Amino acid sequence: MPLCTCACTMALPPSGHSMHSWTETLRSLTNSGSYGHALSTFNDMCGSGVSPDKFAFPAVLKAATVLQDLNFGQQIHASAVKLGYCCRSVAVSNSLLNFYGQCGDSLDQVFKLFDGMPQRDQVSWNSLINALCQYEEWEFALEAFRCMQLELVEPSSFTFVSITLACCNLDRKRGIRFGKQVHAYSLRFDDGNAFTNNSLMTMYAKLGRIDDAKTVFDMFANRNIVSWNTIISAFSQCDRFDEALECLLMMKDEGFMPDAVTISTVLPACSGLGLLNLGKEIHAYVFRNDDLVQNPFISSALVDMYCSCKQVISARFVFDNIVNRKLELWNSMLAGYTENGLFMEALALFMELILVSNLLPNPTTISCVLPACAQCEALEGKEALHGYILKLGFGRNTYVQNALMDMYSRIGNIKSSRLIFQGMETKDVVSWNTMITGYVISGYHEDALFLLSKMRMSDLKARESSGFNENINTLSKVNAVTLISALPGCAALTALAKGKEIHAYSIRNALERNVAVGSALIDMYAKCGCLDKARGVFDLMPFRNVISWNIMIMAYGMHGDGVGAMNLFKEMVSQSHRNGDLKPNEGTFIAIFAACSHSGLVDECMLLFQRMKEDYGVEPTSDHYTCIVDLLGRAGRLNEAHEIIDTMPNQHDKVRAWCSLLGASRIHKDVHLGEISGLKLLHLEPNVASHYVMLSNIYSSAGLWGKANQIRKNMKDSGVQKDPGCSWIEFEGKVYKFLSGDQSHPQSEDLYQYLEDLHSRMKAEGFVADTSCVLHNVNEQEKERLLCGHSERLAIAFGILNTRPGTTIRVAKNLRVCNDCHSATKLISKIVDRKIVVRDVKRFHHFEDGACSCGDYW
Repeated sequence: MPLCTCACTMALPPSGHSMHSWTETLRSLTNSGSYGHALSTFNDMCGSGVSPDKFAFPAVLKAATVLQDLNFGQQIHASAVKLGYCCRSVAVSNSLLNFYGQCGDSLDQVFKLFDGMPQRDQVSWNSLINALCQYEEWEFALEAFRCMQLELVEPSSFTFVSITLACCNLDRKRGIRFGKQVHAYSLRFDDGNAFTNNSLMTMYAKLGRIDDAKTVFDMFANRNIVSWNTIISAFSQCDRFDEALECLLMMKDEGFMPDAVTISTVLPACSGLGLLNLGKEIHAYVFRNDDLVQNPFISSALVDMYCSCKQVISARFVFDNIVNRKLELWNSMLAGYTENGLFMEALALFMELILVSNLLPNPTTISCVLPACAQCEALEGKEALHGYILKLGFGRNTYVQNALMDMYSRIGNIKSSRLIFQGMETKDVVSWNTMITGYVISGYHEDALFLLSKMRMSDLKARESSGFNENINTLSKVNAVTLISALPGCAALTALAKGKEIHAYSIRNALERNVAVGSALIDMYAKCGCLDKARGVFDLMPFRNVISWNIMIMAYGMHGDGVGAMNLFKEMVSQSHRNGDLKPNEGTFIAIFAACSHSGLVDECMLLFQRMKEDYGVEPTSDHYTCIVDLLGRAGRLNEAHEIIDTMPNQHDKVRAWCSLLGASRIHKDVHLGEISGLKLLHLEPNVASHYVMLSNIYSSAGLWGKANQIRKNMKDSGVQKDPGCSWIEFEGKVYKFLSGDQSHPQSEDLYQYLEDLHSRMKAEGFVADTSCVLHNVNEQEKERLLCGHSERLAIAFGILNTRPGTTIRVAKNLRVCNDCHSATKLISKIVDRKIVVRDVKRFHHFEDGACSCGDYW
């Protein structure tokens, strides 16, 4: 009776055909890839009355394995048992072991077969070890390898390939230890086989030992194309792009031509180094080889390369010329659009994918399109995409959940982000980092720092449960991205103690050498008022990129040290002659212009502005023009500032420049220009409260109460609300928040009494309140009372009452410090003999012994 009812689609051998002929036909079909025909032929052979022998079974089992036909393979197994070949033929048993290892639904059958074999050879052990690796039973695979040695069975290159794979998947420390033992054992057999050496290189690379992988590569002579691809991929994946490209050149010198794997692994190196021209050369090579042009891996890598080099049009050209577009290619193009800020294009492509391609999105697709959805202002109803994701069945995918949290945070719906985070079955480190970042960008800085503490506690509990095994990498272990996400929260709240704690953690865990972490630490210290500590971190960084330099220049600027900023800029320019990657960019000039503005370095800044395009190749943007308007406005040269706005190219956004002119008009009491800029802003941005407030204040200061009241009425009628003045101060690891006129703090009564007593002492010293800062039509005594309730004064009073004498008081405020509070704080610093550091929305003020670091120029 035949084993199955498959119809035979090939010509049958003639009647009376010998067993040998049947077996040779089976082998021929299997070797040529005609696996379905092989099964049909085996079926016909059994139907013709010819019993398969020990040579036929391995051939047909190979076909069943490739086709993953478990049912047919089990019937073949039954036939082999019936004919006694499982006990008599090691080859048949080995084929069955391989079949169940590749197609079975559990290891039970594999173990049962292996234990029942009267004889085992090298292939038997290799099949068992390979099956264990297929089921990701890495420890069992290593144990089987030990047993193989105890039975004195010599390993082959296939053995080493499987065992190195097992070592790759152990924790790093144990993987390296066992991997080196396997490597040494292979040398005992003088195994110079390319398969073995390639697998050793892959093992070392995956375990982070790239130099060891390169040593293996250098030490064997019979390298093949796989060897070269392996080492190029190893260098590329660990961001050692220069060495990856060097290997490509060496490979060509030795006569090996790049294949599809080579191209797809070397293109990321071009992306990482920004080598657009080399990427184009590789593209040209692909174009000249017909077998590479339509390769899906190469096309995806080309799209990634062009998008990384900001050549999105070229990327789209590649995309459009691929006939059979795989989903990975769509994902690459979507990611490229999003990374380059082309959010509408990304959404349009996503719709094309859904409606035209007949492909279904996967979690990677969704994670590419969600950032575009969040950033695209023209798209309404962004939450609807969440419902579509649930219909696709990706609602519990961690990758997608992380992207959803990020989207909700960026559209201001932090509550939904929190709900997704709290409902996640498994939170990985990206989940924690995304939620912390969401809190920071939404302004919930206290929540961000609290969540960081919870993350560290979660990590501690996980390590406790593992017996503090240093090889265990928990899902909540704080990494460099965590620190980069949390440090802006410390900066925003002036939480210096928390920032120092994070800095200490980065040192203990060797994260401070990360250039992004170092840059974030500089920013944190600078915004917490510690310019010297910021410079200390900057000086100790082993590598500084242009962002590090820009942040340090900006730090000098916000502390009013324009000369220090200018000197650092000159040092950067000097180093850029030796390091081409360090050229000043748009951000550099924004930083130096802001520094000059806060320090009154008008002439130096104007000269730099006029030469920035010619000398440094940087085209002025609207942000640069805004800085120049701010510079001239602070210096009282308001008409020149107005002329700068009028000369700005039409394509530039002038809103922020008008804001700077409005602020300067308020400082210098220029009602005419203040009215021009204020009315212009109310037309451009009618929903921004600060425009109404500033213009109303200009009118109030000039005694134009009618116009001031009309502006405030318009603001109320428009439903626009002003952000209240708010200040923060850190004490004993906790951040305390004060609002203007705040009565909610437990110490409020003591604070107001202290400020009243302090005000009396200040008046005795000759202090006269600047009541022009109170923009309400009330009597002078009431104005003085209102000034004493400003948020920064409450925070300063809290600091004085709760810290030891001589302790520096550090306060952050969300608005500009008013003239009266500035004068008052100078005198307070002298009376209480304290250094008081106040950071307002624009810059730092270091008050000490009756003076301010800004020199009253702010």
